[in-house]
Amino acid sequence: MPNKILNCAVIGLGIGEEHARALLTHSSVKLSAVCDLDQKKIVDFLKKYELNFVLSKSFSEILLDDDIHLVSIASFDNDHFDQVMDSLRHGKHVFVEKPLCQTKDQLKEIYSLWKNSHLGLSSNLLLRKAPLYVWLENLINAGELGAIYAIDMDYLYGRIHKITEGWRSTVDHYSVMAGGGIHLVDLMMRFMNQKPSRVQSCGNNIVTQGTAFRYHDFQAATFHFEDEVMGRITANFGCMHRHQHVIRMFGTKATFIYDDMGARMHWNRNEDSHAELITLPPKPADKGSLLLAFVGDILEGDYEKNAKAEFDLMCAVMASDQAIAHHHCPIDITYLT
Repeated sequence: MPNKILNCAVIGLGIGEEHARALLTHSSVKLSAVCDLDQKKIVDFLKKYELNFVLSKSFSEILLDDDIHLVSIASFDNDHFDQVMDSLRHGKHVFVEKPLCQTKDQLKEIYSLWKNSHLGLSSNLLLRKAPLYVWLENLINAGELGAIYAIDMDYLYGRIHKITEGWRSTVDHYSVMAGGGIHLVDLMMRFMNQKPSRVQSCGNNIVTQGTAFRYHDFQAATFHFEDEVMGRITANFGCMHRHQHVIRMFGTKATFIYDDMGARMHWNRNEDSHAELITLPPKPADKGSLLLAFVGDILEGDYEKNAKAEFDLMCAVMASDQAIAHHHCPIDITYLT
């Protein structure tokens, strides 16, 4: 929609406040409405940003407002499926916090509705916009690391109270891989520029035994690619560690490492060599940067590339959950696109 103003609404004002704040900075966007179950959050938000022109509306009112073109969904995971489906049915472009949905059947329904909709669909996988990983992806694509033969990543959640006491302890189908490890699965697929073909997984809930949390708090998945590259990813929600992710990329010309000691690149095997320190930020400047990129795609009429990546990612993540029931044996990953 060139030369037009994109009218947007934000659903949920927890992390959704970051969505709304980002939308307010875009010259071709009008934040038209916000929605939250907690009316006080809405009042406080509108007052904080002095938004006399933004309306408080119910989700149903937002759906029925033909002047709203895009909805940004930042509700609880178990609400995503219904809200995404309803938004697409009402002709809205959709940006949604991860995960897109919770089950493979839900994913198939969203895909079936989206593929003929001519609407944009994207999810908030923030690490895509981190300067460190944009730089690393470009370096990989330029062949500077040589052939990548192994990827090793850990998502250290470090916020155990959020799964033992918060809404995550009550919802059905909660997955630590879909709830956190997905960021690293996404990076792995972007770095490799291909889809894994098989996955094997295992998990446990030793840390959260005796709490309200009902699912694995630790999950390890090994993804297999057609060229024999392997990617090992863990989602470790019960760890005694601050919130952190760890990445090790092994190429035939270089090894990249990021952990709590920072980012560095090893260019040789010499015993007396020192790694090159990389000082680029491992996270984007704000949590709305990916939403602004999505808005740019919508304004340019580019509706498909984001959605196809989201469906591929969810298929890989959901297969890693499914593989746990297969006694640690690899299973094939079936894609929708």
